[in-house]
Amino acid sequence: MMSASCLEADLPTETLPAARSLVTAGVRRYSFALPSEETSVRVAIFGTKAYDRRFLESANRAFGHELRFFEARLDPAMASLAAGYPAVCVFVNDLVDAAVLAELAKGGTRIVALRCAGYNNVDLRAAERHGIAVVRVPAYSPHAVSEFTVGLMLTLDRQIHRAWARVRENNFALDGLIGRNLHERTVGVVGTGRIGALVARALALGFGCTVLAADLEPDAGLEQIGVRYLPLDALLASVDIVTLHCPLTQDTRHLINREVLGRARDGLMVVNTSRGALIDTAALIDALKCRKLGGVALDVYEQEGDLFFEDLSSEIVQDDIFQRLLTFPNVIVTGHQAFLTEEALSAIAQTTLQSLADAEAGRPLAHRIGAELLRPGR
Repeated sequence: MMSASCLEADLPTETLPAARSLVTAGVRRYSFALPSEETSVRVAIFGTKAYDRRFLESANRAFGHELRFFEARLDPAMASLAAGYPAVCVFVNDLVDAAVLAELAKGGTRIVALRCAGYNNVDLRAAERHGIAVVRVPAYSPHAVSEFTVGLMLTLDRQIHRAWARVRENNFALDGLIGRNLHERTVGVVGTGRIGALVARALALGFGCTVLAADLEPDAGLEQIGVRYLPLDALLASVDIVTLHCPLTQDTRHLINREVLGRARDGLMVVNTSRGALIDTAALIDALKCRKLGGVALDVYEQEGDLFFEDLSSEIVQDDIFQRLLTFPNVIVTGHQAFLTEEALSAIAQTTLQSLADAEAGRPLAHRIGAELLRPGR
């Protein structure tokens, strides 16, 4: 819980000048001039853990921003804590909807910095209506997530998690631990952006896998090393393992659903280190129960906001679907830690604080995201 000192903080309510709209190469951007009498940006940082504070404070030595850390996640009840802060910094499970943005604008906030790549928790249209810029960290360390993804595949396929648990109890029997080689297996990579492309390369070049891919924009470099692009249904009917690396949009929500799983190859292994809601978890459980799936490895979960990043070891978790998922011996769930490396945390802190420095100086915001990224009707 948040300490009393955080709640009793002095929260001035000065507001900021209106945004200056810039047009560069036909792309609408915003540059924000923060109060000239301030020598640094005052930043309210929500949902912080010890590692966030460590890396942000270290990177901030080069910037001199005034950082205020709040353990609480940003939501409508907590938004008033940001009053008087020109900048707010949030993570994946903070809620930045229309109600929160209205409260932030009322308190003088003019920029929201996401210390992550995903932005499905932000109402980008509402942000533009309130003149609030939104920036993110588009590529903090794709290697961190791609390496973790391959690690999950190996752990699940070779049953390393079960072997570790056995040895802890002095059980050295090998019965039930037979796995399969990755070499010469057929793996599907859904989404070949920075992370997905690294996974595809590691599997094709490092492990000798046959790699199939699905993406709206094929990567010519991957095609040159033998990666072949197929529609999703055709891919799932052909692969032994599928790994997801898509953004969460209106079109990709529950991309893996009951119908899709029904058409997939029997024994399919599903790996997801991207966004939890890409998978319909109830359908996933049914496919596990009828042995349609051979295994599942998840670092994300569609209802993770009530669970992940917190120590609930002394609590009774009320999410029955999640608890059911954990009962399967061929399921691995980790708590959204694929990004968690020293290199990634350093890059996140550096990029986030640089965006705030650019805002302070009135420079264009290189990592700004706006409503133009949304599909019509979203």
